[in-house]
Amino acid sequence: MGREFVDLFNRWADTYDATVSGMDEEYKEVFEGYGQILQEVTERVNGRILEFGTGTGNLTKFLLAKPNTEVTGVEPSDKMREEAKKKLPDATILPGDFLQFPVPNEPVDAVVSTYAFHHLTDEEKLKAAKIYYELLKTGGKVVFADTMFMNEAYKEEVILQAKSNQFYNLAEDLQTEYYTTLPAMSSIFEEAGFEVKFDSMNKYVWILEATKRET
Repeated sequence: MGREFVDLFNRWADTYDATVSGMDEEYKEVFEGYGQILQEVTERVNGRILEFGTGTGNLTKFLLAKPNTEVTGVEPSDKMREEAKKKLPDATILPGDFLQFPVPNEPVDAVVSTYAFHHLTDEEKLKAAKIYYELLKTGGKVVFADTMFMNEAYKEEVILQAKSNQFYNLAEDLQTEYYTTLPAMSSIFEEAGFEVKFDSMNKYVWILEATKRET
């Protein structure tokens, strides 16, 4: 359920914002256009929003600045929640993860996340998608920005490129975590009852927009 990565994020909390701003050369391309990616996710949603993997609160800040939005954040890392609360002391950010979290009392308009859904295996992603289908209003959306690949062959090519550039941490990351492909992600959300589309944001990151179909 991604909990195996909590220690990593507790250690990363102090320097996470520096990484996403492009100061880490290995991950510079992964976070290229980071602000634009957050803005794009924000523009696609409104109303009552459930955010997973809030991290230090960067997307949360964008969402809360949008009129007529109500945001509940979910983050498993204690240190990340602490950093987010420093920026956004009035934000609601609760402990939990993509599969185990405080369930809202009312249906939500959108479920969002950035740079986090890859912590789940594809099997867990399907479980999560089915949970979100039940939480969302008809026409509600899941909008996730994350690293995905056109296919497995391209993923292997990118890993080889990372190694040739001596970006060994990045290569290990791409091999260790559960980065998936567009066809696999599309299949997951379609099986859960969504209509799916993707938009490329940089070499690594795509935005998944999955809209709940009418029953």
